[in-house]
Amino acid sequence: MSQITHTVGKRTYTFADLRELLARASPARSGDHLAGVAAGSAEERVAAQMALASLPLTTFLNEAVVPYETDEVTRLILDEHDAGAFQRIRHLTVGDFRNWLLGDDADTATLSQIAPGVTPEMAAAVSKIMRIQDLVLVARKCRSVTRFRNTIGLPGTLSTRLQPNHPTDDAFGIAASLLDGLLYGNGDAVIGINPATDNVQQAIRIVGMLDEIIARYQVPTQSCVLTHVTNTIAAIERGAPVDLVFQSIAGTQAANASFGIDLKLLAEAQAAALSLGRGTVGDNVMYFETGQGSALSANASHGLDQQTCEARAYAVARKFKPLLVNTVVGFMGPEYLYDGKQIIRAGLEDHFCAKLLGLPMGCDVCYTNHAEADQDDMDVLLTMLGVAGCTFVMGIPGSDDIMLNYQTTSFHDALYARRALGLAPAPEFHVWLRDMGIFAGDGEVALGRSLPAPFQRALSRIT
Repeated sequence: MSQITHTVGKRTYTFADLRELLARASPARSGDHLAGVAAGSAEERVAAQMALASLPLTTFLNEAVVPYETDEVTRLILDEHDAGAFQRIRHLTVGDFRNWLLGDDADTATLSQIAPGVTPEMAAAVSKIMRIQDLVLVARKCRSVTRFRNTIGLPGTLSTRLQPNHPTDDAFGIAASLLDGLLYGNGDAVIGINPATDNVQQAIRIVGMLDEIIARYQVPTQSCVLTHVTNTIAAIERGAPVDLVFQSIAGTQAANASFGIDLKLLAEAQAAALSLGRGTVGDNVMYFETGQGSALSANASHGLDQQTCEARAYAVARKFKPLLVNTVVGFMGPEYLYDGKQIIRAGLEDHFCAKLLGLPMGCDVCYTNHAEADQDDMDVLLTMLGVAGCTFVMGIPGSDDIMLNYQTTSFHDALYARRALGLAPAPEFHVWLRDMGIFAGDGEVALGRSLPAPFQRALSRIT
């Protein structure tokens, strides 16, 4: 694309290429200022957004924002683009695409059909000219259903990752948090632990413990140890009962290399997990996490704004048909998302872009203790994501992860969102909660009367 200009009042703004146009059009955030790619003023941002709105969607197929020759993520995006799915929207500009997405013709079935034809850059571009209510409305119409031991992402559901981390990986500490979470109806997305000591032997120990608990109480869910993908492959080779393979991913080849991964390694991990055949209702075996700013922190963003880079990570995720994807939206810190306002916007952008691309997207509604944010901001984002049809959120004791040292959503927060918005857990898990006496027939927590007998025995062992 040659230089593009747009005039606001008496001033004309010039943008050198598509990459610069996307960056200048992006809503303000600290990471883009840190990288030196942000608009210099609100007026320049508006000029870039207006110029972007006039751009044909086909532009994104003709100009790569990261060189095709040197970046395997770009090659993935362009080589696997579905021209047939794109045909329905091929004639649109970015602005027309926004209007079409908001219209009634873009229903759930139609959005599923076009998803393979939408590139991450198209999704990022249209998100930049949308207000928050637009992001919510369109994401709510997008639906991605995945399965392993239960069915995640059905209409009217909100799942949770039960995250019983412990600073020393103490088995009793993990078990206590796990029991607490189950008694509040958490854990249908996954019981996922970030190990404090990250090596193959520790991953095998923890995944074995989780497998024993799931089997003993016949919990229709899946477990995951959030270790490096090479550790998980090694654990599988040693016979560990691995359900899901986890990996953090990013939107450029160089950023993924900083994580010690590439597409070939992810394919190897997926094949290893599939070979175990541990799913009972489906075979989605991958779990990915992303976050705005990861590529910039690795000096691997190629001059892209952080939100466009983030959207490109979703192409990597889409390739491997994951059970779960989530953006750990505020975890990178105020250097990338300065305050609650930026975190809220970024969380809704990430959710929208991923759902538009056809992913089962969740969000770790979170912030670090040195960010200009608080739990009120998280309540706002959690509620907006619930309205937007978010697939899952985190469930952590007291909202405070004592191992990773950040603030996120609690077991109670998930109950709030489900009650306020009329949402339920995954259906198989919901039945289990009622059968165990944890939930009453109406979905309310029934524990005010008594603790179910199996958990009374478990609690006695823990204490």
